[in-house]
Amino acid sequence: MKPLSKIKLYVLLHTLILVLSSCESFLEVDLPKSQLAAPAVFEDYNTAEAALLNIYSSIRDKGILTGTGQGISNTLGNYSDELASSEAPNNFSLNFYKNSLLPSNTTVSVFWNASYNQIYAANAILEGTQKSENLSIRQKNQLQGEAYFIRALLHFYLAELFGDVPYVTDTDYKKNSIAVRTSAAVRYEKITTDLKNSIKLLTIPYLDQNRVRPNASTAQALLSRIYLYAGSYAAASNMASAVLNQEGTYGLETPDKVFLLASRETIWQLQSGAVGKNTAEAAYFTFTAVPPPQVSLTAGLVGSFEPGDLRRSAWIKTVSKNNLVFYHSYKYKENNATPVSKEYSIIFRTAEQYLIRAEARAYQGDLIGAKQDLNKVRNRAGLDDTPAILQQDIINAVLMERRHELFTELGHRFFDLKRTGMLDNVLGAKPGWNSTDNLMPIPQNELTLNINLAPQNAGY
Repeated sequence: MKPLSKIKLYVLLHTLILVLSSCESFLEVDLPKSQLAAPAVFEDYNTAEAALLNIYSSIRDKGILTGTGQGISNTLGNYSDELASSEAPNNFSLNFYKNSLLPSNTTVSVFWNASYNQIYAANAILEGTQKSENLSIRQKNQLQGEAYFIRALLHFYLAELFGDVPYVTDTDYKKNSIAVRTSAAVRYEKITTDLKNSIKLLTIPYLDQNRVRPNASTAQALLSRIYLYAGSYAAASNMASAVLNQEGTYGLETPDKVFLLASRETIWQLQSGAVGKNTAEAAYFTFTAVPPPQVSLTAGLVGSFEPGDLRRSAWIKTVSKNNLVFYHSYKYKENNATPVSKEYSIIFRTAEQYLIRAEARAYQGDLIGAKQDLNKVRNRAGLDDTPAILQQDIINAVLMERRHELFTELGHRFFDLKRTGMLDNVLGAKPGWNSTDNLMPIPQNELTLNINLAPQNAGY
């Protein structure tokens, strides 16, 4: 087959992007007519790669992992005990802060629909590259490895938010329109299988210097988290070690350098977009006047840091006027454009892997190894070694370290409280909190379209 002209490449790519973004819900039944042209996109690596990169742009801009206020860094920060919403009636964060979500909540619907559209796009990559006759084995491996990772990543977050959700593995609209909810055991098997496929297909060296394309270590980082959440502690420890053993690539940075573009602590990050653009997180969380227009860090979080913790001074900023004092997350500092981008949104980083391994080692009885990992994170923050000695004390110390290390990063605090059974103990005093708030409501329109998603999650 002759190489496609640049004009044809553009037309085919534009067609595919329209296909992958045309449906508001993955439950749509009608097959778009433009789908018929899509397979040609995967006969040329340039358009196939561009289709994949479009998924990352979508993840960055809309849905669960976006750094805007609509993403879980903000919403789950309010939903737990990291952030406090302003009381303005038009502040969409308020329903999360007051734990008063309804099945009609627009942001919750976006979590669901954007994620399944992104999963659909990843499935299109897998199907299209598998059928391609022109792509090389190396090119197929790269594209498929990333698509498997994306599919596993999004299903993981959907399940953490909504519970038993459909695990969608193809682009058949009619089949997806009647998809059934997947049990935890089946979902765990499917996610781990996708990640193992990703690890097998991807290489450890990055394709780019800014680490915006996931490599094998990125898939290993997610898999270590999956194993930890599932209580597979030996596997979690081993998978985290596979990442941390890449000492020439990864390492801990001092708090002032962790979130910079070239940080060695970054495992995978989302490119901010145009040259000079920085993160949506900085643009949303930063405020200069009080009271805050949107959200601020809770006094409980700010006050929980030990004296001398460098993260407290580097990652939290105080804004005050008269007797009013508020705090905002200051991990990302560039809230405006700069001549060149200085910060991208980090999704996986090395510190989490040390804390995963520390917790997993503690549960296995390797208390010395657990403390070594925990102390690496503490020492980098300017703190002395942990005084914890007993197993449960070490585990508690790791969880506290996770609170200080990972606040306002993609819902870690909420997920930690949930997986350790501490949601009610910690959040029970919040106005509006109920035990059933451990899951969000399935969007009402999805339940209407697909009866197989019933029943609605408890409490809604």
